[in-house]
Amino acid sequence: MTSIDDKKTNADLVAIDQAERQAGNQEWWTDNTMSYDWKSKAPGEPFSDPWFDDIDRRFLFGARLFSPADNPFVELMDLGTLAGKRVLEIGCGMGMHSEMLLKAGAKLTSIDISPTSAMATTKRLALRGLPGDVRQMDAEKLEFPDATFDLVWSWGVIHHSSNTTRVLSEIARVLKPGGEARIMVYALDGMSAYITLAKYMFGFWRGRNIDEMLWRDADGFTARFYTKDNWRDLLSLFFTDTVMALKGQDADAVPLPRQLRMPLLKLFSTERLRAMAAKRGSMLFSVSRKR
Repeated sequence: MTSIDDKKTNADLVAIDQAERQAGNQEWWTDNTMSYDWKSKAPGEPFSDPWFDDIDRRFLFGARLFSPADNPFVELMDLGTLAGKRVLEIGCGMGMHSEMLLKAGAKLTSIDISPTSAMATTKRLALRGLPGDVRQMDAEKLEFPDATFDLVWSWGVIHHSSNTTRVLSEIARVLKPGGEARIMVYALDGMSAYITLAKYMFGFWRGRNIDEMLWRDADGFTARFYTKDNWRDLLSLFFTDTVMALKGQDADAVPLPRQLRMPLLKLFSTERLRAMAAKRGSMLFSVSRKR
């Protein structure tokens, strides 16, 4: 049976239609959950309390250069303002952000295109005694009335969609006037994209175009990358008052293979690594307001 990674390798990702691309996205994220245990498997029974705790630790370690805070997502989500607010999370993954939002008092609805992610988040919230509303849903076709939510939160998700502009249109539709969209997408200004573009420039593309090279080197079935300017232009179709910043990880600060990078990280202070990651980070985080 052909695996989803084989399909990704063999497909003409630029030529296939949107429905086939979105089906590929759903299959890829169902087969490859965001459990951050690709190098070493998380201990314990999958979807148990200890298992969730371990993948949270991995996730937060990966985010440690975003800010000096122990948990940078407290600030990125602006958790202190969300009590009683209606929040939509697009792409709940394994549910860490869902749990944080609920504990902050948000009236949360979490969605994911992957049935595995929806199941995992549902199980996690039940284990933690939290009253979550988790649904399997495609963000290109949100099943909510207009002007339902005060905030839409999405971390590293909608750039994988077959039609990111359609997702932004749907986000704007379901937000209340003055509501916020807090979104992270992949940065074309970031180090991982530069490395892929260098492969292209030096002739290792084997006839593929730049978009296809970027998609094949990213996680997911497909993925788009944005500069600050073109992401701001796209957001301006639906939102106003956009502010944005690059966020990076160890691999952005020291762009070397893991075996070389890990010992070299010890030569730099955390503050220096954070400054390097912020300059060439692979994640573009934006905060926008609905008109």
